[in-house]
Amino acid sequence: MTMQTNLSRRFVLGGAAAGAFGLGFHIPAAGAQTVAAAPAIPPEINAWVVVKPDDSVVIRIARSEMGQGTLTGLAQLVAEELNADWSKVTTEYPTPGQNLARNRVWGNFSTGGSRGIRESNEYVRKGGAAARMMLVQAAANAWNVPVAECRAASSVITHVPSGRTVRYGQVAEAAGRLTPPADVPLRDPKEWTIAGKPLPRLDTVEKTNGAQIYGMDLTLPGMLNAAIRACPVFGGKVRSFDAAAVTGRPGVKHVVPVGDNAVAVVADTWWRAKTALDALPITWDEGPNAGASSEAVAAWLREGLDAPGAVVGNSAGDAGAALAGAAKRIEAVYDYPHQNHACMETMNATAVWTPERCEVWTPTQNGEAALAATAAASGLPAARCDVHKIHLGGGFGRRGAVHDWVTQVVTIAKQIPGTPIKMIWSREEDMLQGRFHPVTQCKLVGGLDAQGKLVGLTMRISGQSIVADIFPQNIRDGRDPVVFQGLNAGGGEAMIGYTIPNLLIDHAMRNPPVPPGFWRGVNLNQNAIYLECFMDELAHAAGKDALEFRRALMANHPKHLAVLNAVAERAGWGRPRTDGRHLGLAQTHGFGSYVAACAEVSVSAEGKLAIHRIVAATDCGHAVNPQQIEAQIEGSFVYGLGAALYQECTLKGGRMVEENFDTYPMLRMEEMPKVESIVMPSGDFWGGVGEPTIAVAAPAVLNAIFSATGKRVRTLPLTKVDLRRG
Repeated sequence: MTMQTNLSRRFVLGGAAAGAFGLGFHIPAAGAQTVAAAPAIPPEINAWVVVKPDDSVVIRIARSEMGQGTLTGLAQLVAEELNADWSKVTTEYPTPGQNLARNRVWGNFSTGGSRGIRESNEYVRKGGAAARMMLVQAAANAWNVPVAECRAASSVITHVPSGRTVRYGQVAEAAGRLTPPADVPLRDPKEWTIAGKPLPRLDTVEKTNGAQIYGMDLTLPGMLNAAIRACPVFGGKVRSFDAAAVTGRPGVKHVVPVGDNAVAVVADTWWRAKTALDALPITWDEGPNAGASSEAVAAWLREGLDAPGAVVGNSAGDAGAALAGAAKRIEAVYDYPHQNHACMETMNATAVWTPERCEVWTPTQNGEAALAATAAASGLPAARCDVHKIHLGGGFGRRGAVHDWVTQVVTIAKQIPGTPIKMIWSREEDMLQGRFHPVTQCKLVGGLDAQGKLVGLTMRISGQSIVADIFPQNIRDGRDPVVFQGLNAGGGEAMIGYTIPNLLIDHAMRNPPVPPGFWRGVNLNQNAIYLECFMDELAHAAGKDALEFRRALMANHPKHLAVLNAVAERAGWGRPRTDGRHLGLAQTHGFGSYVAACAEVSVSAEGKLAIHRIVAATDCGHAVNPQQIEAQIEGSFVYGLGAALYQECTLKGGRMVEENFDTYPMLRMEEMPKVESIVMPSGDFWGGVGEPTIAVAAPAVLNAIFSATGKRVRTLPLTKVDLRRG
């Protein structure tokens, strides 16, 4: 299916503001070329709500939909406060250009870090509530009655004393002309009738009947297609290419350089562009990283485990003295590999460039970052650029902070003015040019007293910093806060959940030439493995039950303890087992939520692992759509278990070895365990749900494997480990 888009449509922009956005993106100032903003369309009540004469309600959503359900969840919050008829609700994306022109009325467009609902819930709810108040006021004005006598429900306003009614669509135009209220009270979540309910997702039907358009489906009149290849060695460049060798091939229109490290072939179809690119002679300058390897990186990281000068992330007491005086000392080294996002839909975008304007259509997790990349590559002010978001065929962080593919497509389109150019990365290009999960190692040392009580713990993380590469301005005194996810002191964004009297957690930064990125769950993934698996090691060394050992350290962390207790009870922790299956626990806090998991596994005599069941608990504060939360938990385990079982990107000759799914496998349906979700919102905060539970998948399974085999797994993926009983 294709989408035809009218290229003559132009958004009128104004009021563009220069400066750095919250995550460090910079939009060039529009300067004197900015024009006045167009007046609002009459049915618009405010930036969030459009009510049409037929009573259909359009809710504008700034965050991106990539399968996680944010579109529906945010619409539920707005519709709840609007008192809308849910059956008449649809959604649309505003563009980042419109946001800029309207002084960022929609706030942050970034959809990552499980922030979609947890960071925008208040202002989107106020958007819905304000629109409701304006609609009711418009009805009261028309009736010439006090607004206090009017009530709104299911898109109908009733004058209570007389029983008169009016539909939202009948008063929408008048409401849109009113001054928005200054005081906008919000409904108590206990009174929710739309939010908090397991309503069907708004995007399900179009995804199942094929109507949903993804970036790779987009078609514009006169469009050409581009295939691109960048130097596969990180940091390498193009030395030369022979365009004449392919320019005579059927359908080939252009062969163009893209920056200093890539070449693109443009043709009438993508396949013709791709096959011509495969035949194009390219000579690479592989640069200074041509000899880099995973083995060399691993050795460098090992040096960091004992190197001086590490940056402290969390500390208490005197860990060194406590370890020196401990009755028993336990030490372990864990490691975590590079991994690829491997989105089902590879990177792609469509761009049209003219000297007057540049527009891009692309799946993106952050329209504002995509607009910044568009403006920078186009050479035009932001007010003369815009980005049209399309639903994503997977994001997982790859389509968030870095928009290298947008820069590429604009660079190509700029060389072919006025012609729409759709660029699609091949799967091999997508695998080789990723932004990879950072590689780290961790050395943990714990001390127990004579009674088996934990008296001291040190954690030295050696490895890569995402922030140092992508947002270096956010590094303070050498400290990358993201490195310490799940390990912070109380009150932090991702708290450790244990009270340890003597503690030292630090980081020795080691940045290999592999470009890092925010991979779903980010650093919480490996940190939960390091800490939760080592907690099991400590419990075993102390001769104590793993649950009871944790409970003794969690008295001051009731929310952490609540989710841990919930999964232990549901899974039957401590009950006698005769079925050959074994349990493992893990808990953590991240992205604002408290999560825990208990995995049930078996390992055959031949070392074959079967993961039968995972019980997962989440306290995300408020549950906007419990059904979506359960789906998110299940989806996070698919992603997390696939990574733990199979996925590693290895560096050889300065490039990644794995180029497709034959060497970078996914979790298969028959391997997916039964997932039992416990959604237990405690109601006093807003947490995320898309990423936290991914972090407890692997450590729960690894701890269950130890219970089954007596073997500690400290390196991933599991394909590298012999699980046969020794």
